[in-house]
Amino acid sequence: MGLPPKRWPILVQVAAWANHQPGAKAADQSAAFFLPSILSLANALGIHIGVNLSPMDFVNFLIQLLNSVQYGLLLFMLAAGLTLIFGIMGVVNLAHGSFYMLGAYLAWSLAALTNSFTLAILIGTLLSVLFGLFLEWLLFRHFYKRDHLDQVLLTFGLIYVFEETRSILWGDDVHGVTIPDALSASIPLTETLSYPVYRLFMSGVCLLLALGLYLLISKTRLGMKIRAGAFNHEMTEALGVNIKLIHALVFAMGVGLATIAGMVAAPVSSVYPNMGSQVLIMCFVVVVIGGIGSVKGALIAALLVGLVDTFGKVLLPQVAGMLVYVLMAIVLLYKPEGLFKN
Repeated sequence: MGLPPKRWPILVQVAAWANHQPGAKAADQSAAFFLPSILSLANALGIHIGVNLSPMDFVNFLIQLLNSVQYGLLLFMLAAGLTLIFGIMGVVNLAHGSFYMLGAYLAWSLAALTNSFTLAILIGTLLSVLFGLFLEWLLFRHFYKRDHLDQVLLTFGLIYVFEETRSILWGDDVHGVTIPDALSASIPLTETLSYPVYRLFMSGVCLLLALGLYLLISKTRLGMKIRAGAFNHEMTEALGVNIKLIHALVFAMGVGLATIAGMVAAPVSSVYPNMGSQVLIMCFVVVVIGGIGSVKGALIAALLVGLVDTFGKVLLPQVAGMLVYVLMAIVLLYKPEGLFKN
C-alpha cells in the first residue's frame, strides 16, 4: 500500500495533474519529459499516482537526454583545451571561443573548396594546430610570467582582431554547412519521431577525442612531462625537459580541440559572426565547476551543464538561462576549488 496522497511530493502531484489535463499542450508535454524520473522515484517510495507513461513520453525523454549528452560532450571539447591552457600554462585565454568560431568557418570554406566534409575536418585540424603553434610563439610565450590582467588584455584584444579578420575573409553573412550524405539519415524511434545520425556522430567524435586525451595525459611520456610542468615549471625544466616546447604543444592542443568542436558543430548550429563569444562563458562555467586544470572534472562538469541546460529549457524555460549559474553557485558553495582539484 502506498503513502497517502497528502504526503506525496508536490512534484509528483503537479506531474499527475499535467498528465490528466484534457487541454494539455506545450507546457504539459514539457512536464511529461520528467515523468520517467518522477515515476521511478514514486515507485521506490511506494507511491501509486495512476499516471500511465506512454512510449511517446519515454522517447521524448530519451531524445532530450541524447541532446544533453551531445551538448555536454561538445562543451567538453572546448573546456578541455581551456582548462589545460589555464591549468598548465597559467594563461587566462578569453580568445578561446574565437578558435571555436575559426573551426566553424574553416569547415564551411574548406568543405566548399574540397567538396568533402571529412577532408575539410582533417585539413582544418592541421591548420589549427599550426596556427596554435605560431600564435603561442608570437604572443603567448611572452606572457606566461606576466600578470593575469596583462593576459586578459591580450586575449580580449585578440577577440577583436579575430572578428575583424573573419569579417574581411568571410564576410558577415550567416552560412550553413551541409551534412555529409553518409550521416544525413535519421534513426526512427517512433512513427513520428527520429534522431539524426549526425548528432550521434558528433558524440562519437567527442568521446574518441576525450579517450585519446586521457590516454595521452595519463599513459604517455609526453603526458608525464605535461603533468610535471603543471606541478612545478622550474623543477621540470631543471631536469632537462623543454618546458617551452611542452607549453607550445599544450596550447596547440587546446586550439585544435576548440577548432574541431567548431567544425563538427557547424552543420547543426550554422556559421555566423560572434558565435565564439556565446560558448566562451559556458566554457568558463564548466572549467570552474570541474576544477581548474582537471580534464576529468571538465568532462563531468560539461555533462552536468549539458543536462541542466537542456532539461532546463524543456521543463523550466522561464528560468532556463540562470539554471547553469545556479548549479555553479551550489558547487562552489560546497567545493570552492571545483569538483576535482588540479
